Amino acid sequence: MRWFVRSIDPLLNFRSVKVHRLVSVAKKIRIQVGALLFTSFLLALGACSSAHGDPRAEAPPPATVVADTDVSLFSVDHPEQFPLAAAVAYNTAPTLVVTSTVNPDISRNVPVISLATGRVVAIHARLGDTVKKGQLLLSIRSDDVAGGFSDYRKAVADETLARTQLERAKELFDHGAISMNDLQIAQDTEERAKVDIETMAEHLRLLGNNPDKPSGIVEIFAPIAGVITDQQVTNAAGVQALGSNPFTISDLSHVWVVCDVYENDLPNVSVGEAAEVRLNAYPDKVITGRISNIGAILDPSIRTAKVRIEVPNPGMIRLGMFATATFHRQKKETYTVVPASAILHIHDRDWAYMPAAGQKFRRVEVVGGGLQPNNMVEIKSGLAPGQQVVGNALLLEHTIEQ
Repeated sequence: MRWFVRSIDPLLNFRSVKVHRLVSVAKKIRIQVGALLFTSFLLALGACSSAHGDPRAEAPPPATVVADTDVSLFSVDHPEQFPLAAAVAYNTAPTLVVTSTVNPDISRNVPVISLATGRVVAIHARLGDTVKKGQLLLSIRSDDVAGGFSDYRKAVADETLARTQLERAKELFDHGAISMNDLQIAQDTEERAKVDIETMAEHLRLLGNNPDKPSGIVEIFAPIAGVITDQQVTNAAGVQALGSNPFTISDLSHVWVVCDVYENDLPNVSVGEAAEVRLNAYPDKVITGRISNIGAILDPSIRTAKVRIEVPNPGMIRLGMFATATFHRQKKETYTVVPASAILHIHDRDWAYMPAAGQKFRRVEVVGGGLQPNNMVEIKSGLAPGQQVVGNALLLEHTIEQ
């Protein structure tokens, strides 16, 4: 055992010395690395300190101020090639233009009625037809007519008997066979019989029949001349006395043009004033009418009131047509107008060119209005009477673009 210990002891001592050497070497390496890192940190810190030490080195370069360019100012070589026009004042009454539709005059609508109940056997006119007064429209087979003729014939027979008895009573009275009272009774009976005949005959005439020509057919005629604007009956249909109207006839010699006017524009219209109506189908034809009514109730959804214009129909107006109504106010106002060629329309905006100093023109924005007589256009804002503008703005625009 001792021999074993003595044999391995040198080996243990060698390994211990080697471990100690490795540890010492590692310590030296760690110290050197730490020193190197510390040195690098000091160098970086010094660099940062030197950089922040001069703030002028980090400041941006000074900005260069460039004078603003007036993009609305344009220079031309020969301004005399563009004649100028003066804006002038124009006195006119303001106008209001609204859309409208043609409607029938209700006071000129006449219903066609039947006083007899029966079945339709013939229709002689249709919806949209133009008819004359007294024209046959409808034929109806009715039991009312048969009963009317029966009552009429009975009344005729009763009157014949009453007349014969009256003649006999007169002869008897002349011979003193009867008293005055009996004669008067006979006369009264005759008068009553005549009244019954007249009543029954008139009843047949109201039903559209001639008492002298018995027939079971009731014929209905047009009460006025006009256009059939409504039809509520067909072939073989039933008709009720004083029920729904088989036809409606409209006299279209005068019609209504009904407009929708916004509540903000209502002060510009008044009852009795004149209005100009232009039909979309005939834009060159101007029809003058008169305002007869302004609706007392506004449409709550679009905030408009119905304005009614009564116009005479020259023959071309049809119901349902679209039209444009123009209202003119009585009080005149002053507007600025320039030639239409002086206004240039670019990107939904109106522009005009005004002369400036140094052979230049300035483009200014204006708000244009409606076209006025003599090819002049109204300027709502941007120009005042007396100011000068280029008469042909389009020509100047082309010159500037070149």
